[in-house]
Amino acid sequence: MSAVTVDTTHIFVDAVELSDEALAVQLSDGRSLTVPLAWYPRLLSGTVAERNNWRLVGRGQGIHWLDLDEDISVANLLTGQASTESQQSLQSWLEQRAAK
Repeated sequence: MSAVTVDTTHIFVDAVELSDEALAVQLSDGRSLTVPLAWYPRLLSGTVAERNNWRLVGRGQGIHWLDLDEDISVANLLTGQASTESQQSLQSWLEQRAAK
């Protein structure tokens, strides 16, 4: 089995759009990627306001959602890497949200 290596050194996020079902990003190399929010349960669980409260990090090599404690990198998007958060961690986070 071989590993896939993606050089994202010079690829940055130019734009981010979110819907109730998907995250769409425009990249600096001209590509557009759309992935389902189901890949990122914290985004899926967030409100519209929380989803729209994002910022670029690493000069655009990633996206951070402060309210949802979620980070997604260009490399993860390009390789189709969904969240690797455990169900136990996600459940704990959801319970903390509900208690607020």
